[in-house]
Amino acid sequence: MALRVLADTAPRVRHGVLEFPVHHMRGGTSTGVVIWEPHAPTDVALREELLRHLMGVPLSGRDPTNRQTTGLGRGPATSNKAFFVRTEPAGDGVRLVSTLGQLASDHDGVDWAVGCGNMSAALPLWALDVGLIPWPAGTATIDIRNTNTGGVLTARVAGDGAGGLAVAEIPGVAGAFPAVDLFLHSPVGAKTGQLLPTGAATDVVAGTTVSCVDVAVPMVIARAADFGKTALEPVAELASDAPFLARLREIWVGAGLLMGLRRRDGQPMTAADLAVSETVPKVCIVGPPAGDGHIAVRYFTPQTVHGSMAVSGGCCLAAATLIPGTVAHAVARGVAAPGAAFTDVDVAIENPAGVLGTTIVARNTGAGPEIRSAAYRRSAQVLVQGYVPLYRASAALRAALAP
Repeated sequence: MALRVLADTAPRVRHGVLEFPVHHMRGGTSTGVVIWEPHAPTDVALREELLRHLMGVPLSGRDPTNRQTTGLGRGPATSNKAFFVRTEPAGDGVRLVSTLGQLASDHDGVDWAVGCGNMSAALPLWALDVGLIPWPAGTATIDIRNTNTGGVLTARVAGDGAGGLAVAEIPGVAGAFPAVDLFLHSPVGAKTGQLLPTGAATDVVAGTTVSCVDVAVPMVIARAADFGKTALEPVAELASDAPFLARLREIWVGAGLLMGLRRRDGQPMTAADLAVSETVPKVCIVGPPAGDGHIAVRYFTPQTVHGSMAVSGGCCLAAATLIPGTVAHAVARGVAAPGAAFTDVDVAIENPAGVLGTTIVARNTGAGPEIRSAAYRRSAQVLVQGYVPLYRASAALRAALAP
């Protein structure tokens, strides 16, 4: 059934215009498109052209005035995501294989460096919608391998007993929607292979003490007070503070060099690469909690301040609170210390949208924590499914997608 459904929604030419099938979806607090990868061009340049058309970003160069009125993307990085998905054999069944392309509203670049924990929540709902996995009467799980990071997560959805799916409410999203539980396995060293990529719990970068931690995503963690901040500021206030943002950029570039981050082609990222990166390293400033959480945060992706907290970054920050000597460990309040056996450690992260609940499965080895997995709950929805006309598709793209 799944293959027939997907084949029935292949690229087509209608009224002389090439049209491409997509699901426009929300996963957590991110939105973007999900694409059945066998329908897409194999050539990376043509694949990137396709995404520019779909999301309404400049086809070439940079345009700071672009409002994405010609596509499905909307402004911030959290609304400019595209997942290509296929399947592969795994055990007695199949698993999804996802590849994320991250776009920005004002230029033609596509960043393939990392995955997205929020948008990953959309993938099991997409798989259900197209028939790749059967609609669950009880609980259904599906594994998802991300090619950007090599990591594998397990998604879990549950039927509601009435033909639908169990729902959840999450910070940053108004209302209850299909619930998706996501479990990140072996998340340590997603990009660098190390929990502490620099080998130290703290480093001094551009005169500021930071912690560089790699769990699910490489991230630079700084104390908000070192910037005269509290990590409780409104997003708009931080986004308009040009001197603060300039200093933050200097820090993430310097920390990225220390971490030895690499481009998708395996070459070391240069300072110029890091300065324009839309995905790595993530950056956050942290402070003591103001409410019932364990730590407060303001998170950057890194070019823009996030309206809530990305779940991959949340897992990294939560793990960092368990590592003695890190900035996060020093600032957090009331986080339980892991014991000698693997146990669930809950870390509640206060962010602009509310509180992100995370669970880190860890144990204390005596030399620091050993982290086995991280889990979080998201919700997802299909915003629209159908065809997007590509009015300005190049001749090469038309030929690659010709029915």
